Amino acid sequence: MGVVRASAQGAVAGVMATLPMSAVMKSGLSGNSISRQPPKLLVRVFLPKGSRNRPRAGENPAAFLAHLGFGAAAGAVFGAFTGNRPPRPFTGAAYALAVWAAAYEGWVPAVGAQPPAHRDDPRRATTLLVAHLVYGTALAAGLRRIRVRRQG
Repeated sequence: MGVVRASAQGAVAGVMATLPMSAVMKSGLSGNSISRQPPKLLVRVFLPKGSRNRPRAGENPAAFLAHLGFGAAAGAVFGAFTGNRPPRPFTGAAYALAVWAAAYEGWVPAVGAQPPAHRDDPRRATTLLVAHLVYGTALAAGLRRIRVRRQG
């Protein structure tokens, strides 16, 4: 299988894995002082004259679409990385931990959307870590299902 097909399969699995991840984020972050989710904070920062503390018109659908897009992109990279092999859940979880670390200790604080995970509210950091583990295991399971079905 070529890298384009493997990436496309990963992108599909990535979109599907973003849905349960979003549910974990929503349930874990709602109803407390850390309720603003990173996709919304990122959209706020990247919109013209953006600030993470200033609500913007249309930010909710934009944040949802941005999160799906990032999930698809991360899934495409994972799809290319795993080639034509049906990945195991552990592989997906390890990949998701790497994505989490790169984002929440790296580029998300660098753009000013939120503090690094080690300085963030522990409840948010834990919720985001668990959400990424859900993403990674769902990504691997979805991609495995796509690939086993194609091989069978």
